[in-house]
Amino acid sequence: MKLLSTIKEPQLKGIVTRLFCRQGFYLQMGQDGSMDGTKDDSTNSSLFNLIPVGLRVVAIQSVKTGLYIAMNGEGHLYSSELFTAECKFKESVFENYYVIYSSMLYRQKESGRAWFLGLNKEGQAMKGNRVKKTKPAAHFLPKPIEVAMYREPSLHDVGEAVPKLAGGPPSKSTTSEPVVMNGGKPVNKPDKEET
Repeated sequence: MKLLSTIKEPQLKGIVTRLFCRQGFYLQMGQDGSMDGTKDDSTNSSLFNLIPVGLRVVAIQSVKTGLYIAMNGEGHLYSSELFTAECKFKESVFENYYVIYSSMLYRQKESGRAWFLGLNKEGQAMKGNRVKKTKPAAHFLPKPIEVAMYREPSLHDVGEAVPKLAGGPPSKSTTSEPVVMNGGKPVNKPDKEET
């Protein structure tokens, strides 16, 4: 009889990669967690772990800082120490072989259009709700460096992220309970106490 180990062994196969945007920049994360584009293809700040966390769903983690890329309810990109639902991006291959990354949590209320990771022509990170999947701003070519094994990130509630950012009420879901969506915002079950 085999006993289960209390230490989780790496079990997810992902890649260490650079994400080259069709706008001519590599996505990078600075030491302070800020995100933008760089033309330098040799800097460590442009190395990311692409960790599979679901079917065609990835977490994008900076190799240099260990922070995750996340998108809040306003469409702003930010870096998160904790892996939350706002750190999950759907990875889709576009018709021209570029890859697009859309928020798993947020989308346009009226049209239901997804919010995408994107860089503008100056290499600045764009608000997800301003990026269209057909435009070069949203198109990335992963340039894999190596295959790596990862431990599955443990999911934290969005409300636990530090610092707290605007973007609607925090989701109270756990990994076993799906987030219920209503017009692009997570819906919490009604509580008896309001804080």
